[in-house]
Amino acid sequence: MASRLEINFIRLLSRCESMASEKRGETEWRLEKYVAALEEMLVALRKSQSKPTQEVLTEYTRKVDFLKGLLEAEKLLSPTEKALANQFLAPGRTPTIANERMPASKTVHLQTKARCTGEMRDELLGTQSSGKGTLDGDLRNRRGLPVDERQSAAELDAILQRHHDLQEKLAEDMLNLARNLKNNTLAAQNIIKQDNQTLTQSMRQADLNYEKLKTESERLEQHTKKSVNWLLWLMLILVSFTFISMILFIRIVPRLR
Repeated sequence: MASRLEINFIRLLSRCESMASEKRGETEWRLEKYVAALEEMLVALRKSQSKPTQEVLTEYTRKVDFLKGLLEAEKLLSPTEKALANQFLAPGRTPTIANERMPASKTVHLQTKARCTGEMRDELLGTQSSGKGTLDGDLRNRRGLPVDERQSAAELDAILQRHHDLQEKLAEDMLNLARNLKNNTLAAQNIIKQDNQTLTQSMRQADLNYEKLKTESERLEQHTKKSVNWLLWLMLILVSFTFISMILFIRIVPRLR
């Protein structure tokens, strides 16, 4: 279950995405303050004991960074710079609230891209923008342009779309690379863990074998000492018997003469 802090964060994030999708004047300051509040709440959410999963935190960070980048792009003066900065923005991948069919940040991204593209086209072609910033208005303006200008506009759209596709592909490649790196890291950790377990078992077996070897060595030493004692006694008995036999032999032989 989401915490109170996370619920407030989601509500404020949804409100910011809704404000970003609307046309704002130059004196509008609330969105910038709301995004700053979102950053503070995101930091507190990371430190919270009931924080969400890492994947959810990553998605929240992605959406907040998108809003920050959107505000920074709007401060640029040239429509070309705005369009280029908008190409590098990465919207969220999942809906913020349950009733969204499409992520709101992605919708804002498409609207901003269309508005920047229209402004840049008007700057390049020397025409006045209709101020609506929608694709329908661009199409109506394009019908009244000469053939060469319409071809230039089409080529510009194709270039922008190609850059956008390259950016999406690069993002997907980086995501796949991160996933592969994570999987390889987990596999390496499992292998190292198994090697450590095997090494621990080998050390235990070595200690056990050492104790058994020590016990057998002590038994062998005791057995060797016992064998030496029996041999010594046997030699003493043999020498004594030989000595007594010689004495008896010396005493008995003269008598026989």
